[in-house]
Order: sequence, then C-alpha cells, then structure tokens
Amino acid sequence: MVRVTFVKIGYIATTTLIDALLDERSGRKDLQMRSVSSSVSMEEDASLDVARMAAGIPSDLYVVVSPNAAMPGPTKAREALRATGKPIIVVSDEPSRKALKENPVEGVGYIVVTNDPMIGAKQSFLDPVEMALFNADAIRVLAVTGSFRIVQQELDKVIEQIGRGEKPTLPQVVIEKEAALAAAHISNPYAQGKAMAAFEASRRVANLSTEGTFKVEEPERYLPILAAAHELLRQAAKTADEAREIEKGNDTAARLTHFSKGETRKKVKLGDKFEK
Repeated sequence: MVRVTFVKIGYIATTTLIDALLDERSGRKDLQMRSVSSSVSMEEDASLDVARMAAGIPSDLYVVVSPNAAMPGPTKAREALRATGKPIIVVSDEPSRKALKENPVEGVGYIVVTNDPMIGAKQSFLDPVEMALFNADAIRVLAVTGSFRIVQQELDKVIEQIGRGEKPTLPQVVIEKEAALAAAHISNPYAQGKAMAAFEASRRVANLSTEGTFKVEEPERYLPILAAAHELLRQAAKTADEAREIEKGNDTAARLTHFSKGETRKKVKLGDKFEK
C-alpha cells in the first residue's frame, strides 16, 4: 500500500480532479490517498498550516498542487514538507516553469501543466458562476488533449516505484502539445488537429487573463480582455469536445483504466476487452 497525500493550495483546474485521476472507480487496493487544502488561500500562514497537517499524515509521497509554485505560500509549504524526508512532486501552471526548471531541489519533482490557464480574477468580472464555468471548460480541455493523462501517468510511475521499494525517479516534466496529444491516444487526424488547437488556445487564455488582471488598470479596457480570455477557453472546450466526438463516432475513444493492483490496461473499441 502506497500512501499519497495531496496538498492543495489555491486552485488551478487540475486541483479539482488530480487525486481522482489515480483511482477513477475507487477500486485500487495498492493506494491510499488523502487530501488537505487551504482552499482558495495562498497566503504563507495558510500554506504552512496545510503543510503541517499533511506532514502529520503518514505518507510515502506528497503532491503539492497550486498556481505559480514560485509564490511564497507554496514555497513555504514545500520547505516544510521537505523536513519529512519524503519525496515531493509539485504540480502547477505555466508561471511556475522558469523557477522549477532553473532551481531544481533534491527530493522535489515537478509537472508543469502549461495549458491549465489563469482565470480572469478581477472583482468586477469574476463571480462564482463565471469561476465554475471557466474551470469546467478548462477541465474538458485538459482531459481531451492528454494533459490530465500525462499527470496521471507520471504520478503512477512514481507510485509504482515506491510500491516496489525503490527510490523513485521524480518527474521533471513540462507538458507540451505533442507529448499531450501522444498521451491522449487520438487516432483520427482531424480530431488530432482539433485537440491541438484546443491545447494551444487554452495556453493563450493565460496571456489574456494575466494582461487583464495585472497589466491593465482601466475597467473599460480590462473587462473586454478578461471576457475574451473566458470566451477563448469556451471555444477551446467546444473544439476539444468536437475532437472527442469524432473519436467516439469512429469507436476509437481509447480507454486506459486502472485495475485493483494499480496497473492500467487499454482498450479502444467500446465493446473490446482490455489488453493484458
């Protein structure tokens, strides 16, 4: 039994489902998961609180999920968790890329989900409904384009190594479009094109959200920019959905399902049996 504790600090779209990606049917017998969260707060005190809670849970691996892992709160949380001596994997978004790649830390791996975009976080624009719809659209893009599958597979590799009693090789992964599409197992070339378009569109969303949230001060300018960011993600989700529908229509929507011992088995046609 491998024990994994997720430390969730603030929110990216990946935060919501990352633990469920590892055991979609709650059927694994080789894995025990726990989650602790500071909810939306990324303040240093809140981040340290949840890190201390996580450190008190018997764990073989910690997965720290947050926006911009270089910010003080997530950084303090990682420092606190390193004192446990257990391996840590950071899962974060594009703004984390430079800091994580240029400042490697012993015992800490990372997965940068480049197409998990920042939301339009201005009070005059963002309400609970808009927030929920944005994340729903982002989740669809991350699922169809293969980004979620890379996250799942990289975590599964480490869990498998720990389960064998080995010192794990921690990931140093920045998810780019070609790797994501390969992990998605999309066979139809038009569906591949749509999924790639969705991936790239969702990356562009972050640029618009950053511009509208932090760089532009006048409401008459930043409100259309933020609206454009959210509309672009909506279109990315629709395009991802079209890619999925092509695969379903061709009966080639690949499934890589977890079994009780943690292994994944693949099937393509809906009526097929899983490969051994």
